[in-house]
Formats: sequence, structure tokens, C-alpha cells
Amino acid sequence: MSAQSPDPAADTTTLAHAPGDPVDENLWLEDIHGEDQLAWVREQNARTEDLLETGDYPELEARILEVMDSTDRIPMVSKRGDWYYNFWRDATHPKGLWRRTRWESYVTDAPEWETVLDVDALAAAEGTEWVWGGAGFLRPADGVSWRRCMVRLSPDGGDAAAVREYDVEDRTFISTAEGGFSLPAAKGGVDWLDADTLLVSSTLGEDAVTTSSYPRIVRKLPRGVDLADAEVMFEVPAEHMMASAGFDDTPGFERIIASDRMSFFDVQHAVWRDEKWAQIPVPTDVDVDLHREWILFRPQRDWTLGNGETYAAGSLLVADFEAFMGGSRELTVLFAPDAHTSLQSWSWTKSHLMLNLLRDVSSEIRVLTAPQRGSKETDTHDGAWSSRVLDACPPLHLVESYAVDDEDPEAGDDYWLVATGFLTPTTLLRGTLGGDHTDVKRAPSFFDESRFEVEQHFATSTDGTQVPYFQISPRGLELDGTAPTQLSGYGGFEIARTPAYSGTVGRSWLEKGGVYVVANIRGGGEYGPAWHQAALKANRHRAYEDFAAVARDLIRRDVTSPEHLGCSGGSNGGLLVGNMLVHYPELFGAISCGVPLLDMRRYTKLSAGYSWIAEYGDPDKPEEWEFIRTFSPYHRLRDGVDYPDTFIWTATSDDRVGPVQARKMAARMEAMGIPNVWFHEALEGGHAGASDNRQAAALQARSQSFLWRAVTGTLR
Repeated sequence: MSAQSPDPAADTTTLAHAPGDPVDENLWLEDIHGEDQLAWVREQNARTEDLLETGDYPELEARILEVMDSTDRIPMVSKRGDWYYNFWRDATHPKGLWRRTRWESYVTDAPEWETVLDVDALAAAEGTEWVWGGAGFLRPADGVSWRRCMVRLSPDGGDAAAVREYDVEDRTFISTAEGGFSLPAAKGGVDWLDADTLLVSSTLGEDAVTTSSYPRIVRKLPRGVDLADAEVMFEVPAEHMMASAGFDDTPGFERIIASDRMSFFDVQHAVWRDEKWAQIPVPTDVDVDLHREWILFRPQRDWTLGNGETYAAGSLLVADFEAFMGGSRELTVLFAPDAHTSLQSWSWTKSHLMLNLLRDVSSEIRVLTAPQRGSKETDTHDGAWSSRVLDACPPLHLVESYAVDDEDPEAGDDYWLVATGFLTPTTLLRGTLGGDHTDVKRAPSFFDESRFEVEQHFATSTDGTQVPYFQISPRGLELDGTAPTQLSGYGGFEIARTPAYSGTVGRSWLEKGGVYVVANIRGGGEYGPAWHQAALKANRHRAYEDFAAVARDLIRRDVTSPEHLGCSGGSNGGLLVGNMLVHYPELFGAISCGVPLLDMRRYTKLSAGYSWIAEYGDPDKPEEWEFIRTFSPYHRLRDGVDYPDTFIWTATSDDRVGPVQARKMAARMEAMGIPNVWFHEALEGGHAGASDNRQAAALQARSQSFLWRAVTGTLR
């Protein structure tokens, strides 16, 4: 750690509890739904609401809700046959409408929507607070008349969801009495194998759950058969993270693909052929994607083949699938990373492959075209892949491309572009490769963006690494160290923080004169796998050093000062800001810590925590607990420290991280006599902390109001 922060390896006599096998006085709070525990939650909630929901809070919440409920938002769609489907929430439909329209109507200012499923009406009729989780269609024989689908509905907003067969033409669920598929709420997924058979990975049933709380078994489920009696097609050891399987229904390339996810970053794929599984022979840290005759590879670490060829981590490679499975190792490099550029995602159109790249955290899109296929007798491709950059990406913006419908005979090379920036409301465009793209929809403006500007800066971390960050601030900001500043980050799981428009941030922070900052720290995916792996396990401190370096750079540049600087983060970002609290309290005046990991001694025993050992390490191994304890905020609290104002928030129904770690942290801080910590737990909403716009607006309003009042000295 840096010289300015407490040394995690220093003498621990002033810690709340000494590391090793520390006493945990708050184990009782791990009973998530216990009567006494929920009484404690309600008491804490009342105290926090009394503090935060005063003054101009109602107006702030209403203005945020106005953003979320705006009927002028872009209704993003997915194409199925001739229909364009959208899921929509607003003030009238807080749980949401699944609806559809035709293209000719969609491009108008007022599309005519057909309601496919009204989730509010369903919840009222069935007495369950259903939360929409998506729908998966059965491919029709004619490729046009998409009708049957499996709908996912969570009873509380958590990851566990019920799955039920639905007819989009009749607008009805197919009952089990009629032979319909219906599975109760559980973690997992389903996919259509054919009109009368599902592939089901589920935590339902005996011995069906991994240590990570995900499915261990995949079954082939025919109509009318109980899941417990269905044939087991694929299974993994309980200590692995998850088993899953899906059916590639692309005409002419139909195949079942199963995945044994051993850990968050290691997976072995197999294809069902000749009545058995054939493993795809690549290392478990090489990502694989099958598309028609192609197989794509994205290695997470440098990959050396038996022929001595080495391919860089983060590159994208392609081969003919059948040739590769037959032993050929002729790979073509489609993308090679450099110090500034990383591959984020890709999408196939009928004739092209679109790559979404980041160059110093700004978008670049490349369009690749496969060589022409030779004669049917040779069934090979001749020549090289061609590449060009799509002119669609302004600096300091995010622009993402993906295919509209690669199997549409007339629009197979059509693509969507979704463009956004911190001060640029989102635009949806549609184009045709080989042609041009045009605007389809523009999101409304929710604040006066012309008053602000976006800058990119680089902070120097402890080891000399240059860490980029975006600063959104009033034009002509006076650099006198007094600007109320919110620093946001994530730094984990190779997830990149990119430019994005937020009416909520604009209204709750920027309009008041504040500065908003997004840090692109290691652990994230801004520069590909190496950027992520630089902060894994024993090197986790690098992510926190990077974030602290950005905070110091803001202070050095006189943008702000510690008493005016707050930070915010959720989930892994909650762990990030929890470490700011315990290791860098002198840098911040306020910390908003959402749905967080904080007790890294027991995180593997709580909710889905076991699945993240590949990211953080295993605290049950003494040699790994030695480094994990250095970034476990629950165990790094110390007496006699002037901690910044702290708001910890979570959700009872979060079955991913769970509410336990947030509860215990708040309880320990309170017991230590730390006066400026507040806690709030939403009683529903899952890992997002909210299952509808009203709850989401309240969550955002509490966090933003807390930070603003804390860094402007008006909290108490």
C-alpha cells in the first residue's frame, strides 16, 4: 500500500478484531429473513430515512423518477421475424409491459404498440410481485412466425426466477394441464431443444446445486415429464461454479453446446455429437464462440499452441470449426491488442463481423469481412479477412454495434449503433454494412449539457501505472479545491467503466455545481485481460491504489479537497469504496457503499460468493487469507480513526451478494462508536436494489442526497 495509507501488514492491535480467525460478533445478522434481524433492519432504515428524506429530498426523488419514467426514452428493441419487441416501465406500468410493433411503426414518433404481456396485471392477478427477467423464443419452422417462448419471472427481483411457457399470439401462458412447460423459481436457465423439449439447468432437485449456489446439472426435459425424472445430459462437480447448456438453432448448424464453468474465468466447452460430448480442445482460460462454420477464440492469457505459435491475451482468433475439431490448428488473427486498444465485444451480421473496441476508453468499431468461400467441393475459404474502421465514434464517447437480424434475407447485414456520452443523450442508429447509418431514435435531454465539459486525465498510481479517468465538470471551473466531487469506480471482473449519459447524475449532481468523475482502474476491462489480471487476488491492492491515485490527482489539481470529495460504488465497487473507507479515510469526506462485499473472511459462505474465488482468493486457505485480510474492510476497521461519513445500502432479496455483509459492517461500525454511519436495506429488488423505477429512484436519491450533503457540510 502507499505511504499515505495504513499498512495492512502492520501491527494489528488497534484493529476491531485481529486477523487470523477473528471473532465475529455479528453472525446473528446472517439470518437474512429472521424476525429479529429484520426488526434491526427496520430500525436502521427509519433512522436513515429520518436523516436523508428531508429538505429537498422529495423534489430530488421526483426529478430522478421523472427521468426513469420518461415516455421519451428510447424503447430499445429486439427483432423476431417481422416484429420488434420491447420491455417498458413507466409511471403507469411500474412492473412493466412486454410489447411489440412493426418497423414502419417503430420509426415514427409515436409507435403503435401491441401489449404481449402486462406484468403489473399478472402480478395483481396472481398475488406475486413478479419482476420481468426476459423471454427466449422457440425458432419457428418457417423462420418468421415466432410464437412460443419461455418467460422468466422473478418473485422478488433476485437471480432465482420461475420459467413458464407463453404464447405471444394468444397472449396466454400454456398451463401444465395443457402440456405447457412451467418451472418454479430457481437459479439457472432454459433453452429450447425442439418444440417439445427443453434443456434445463436448474438448482431445483436433489444434489442440483454447486457450492457457488448455481446449477450443477443439465437435464433434457420433454413435455409432460417432471424435472426430477428428466434425463441428465450434463453435470459438473459440486465444487465447480456452474453447469449450463444451450442449443444453437442456426439452420444448417444445429448443435448442443454445454459449458462446465469451473470458476469465474475458467470454462470447458463441449459439443454433443455422435451421442456423446466432444470437448473443444482449448485451455479453460480461452473464451470460445461458435457461429455457423466459424469458431472464435479470445484468450485471457497468452496462448501457446503445440506448433509454437503464441497468441496474445485479449486477441481475437478465428478458425474453421470442423477443421479445428479435426485437429487443424490454422488460426487467423482478427484482432491483436496494443497498449491503448482492447476488444470489448463482437457481433456477426450475415456477411461481416463487427468488433467493438476501446482505445484509451473511447470507442472504435472495426468491420471484418471473411474471405470468399471456395467451391463446394473444397468447402474452404480463399484469401484473407479484410478490415475497415466504421466512421461512427466521436472521441470520449461509447458507441456499441450489434446485428439487427443476421438471418433476415433482406436485412442480414443491418446493424444497430447505440451511441452515448457523459453529455450526449443516447442515440439509436441503424445502418447497413456497405451503406450508411441513420438516426432512428434520440433520447431526451434531462439537464442543460451545454453548461458542462468532459475531460480525460491520467493519474500516476503507486507503481507508476498511468490510470485514466473522466472528469465531467462545469465549464470554466475555478480550481480552488472547493468543488463538491463524486468519484465513481468498479475495478473488477474485467468490466469496463465507459462514457454514458445519465439524467440522474445530471440532475442530482452536475446541475448543483458538482464535479462527477469516473475512474478506469485496474481490475476492470478498459485495457483488456492484462488490466484485469493486474489486480487479481494478492494484487488486489493495485485497484485500490489506482482509485486513491485518482483521488489524489483531483486534490493535486485543486479540483477538490478531501472534505469535498465523496466516492461511490456498488457490488465489487462497494468493496472498492469500503477499502477507501478503511485504508484511505484521509482522502474522502463521504462514502456511499452499495450492495457490497465487505466481509472477505466469510464471503465464500454467503449467497453466490464462492463463485468469486478466482477474483479474490479463498479465505479458507491460510496462505490466501494472509493477502485477502488486507482488503477485507470488515476486519480493517480501527479504533481512534476519524472515518468519513458513510452510507451503506443493500437489499434483502439480493441473492447474489446478499445483504449480510452490509448489515455486519454497519453494525460493527455502530458498536465501535463511529457516529457518522448510516444503513438502509430495501426489502425487495435483488442485486440491483430495486425492482421498479420508483424503488430505483428512491435508491439513487438517497445515495446522491447523502453524498451531496456530506461533502457540502449540510448532512447534519
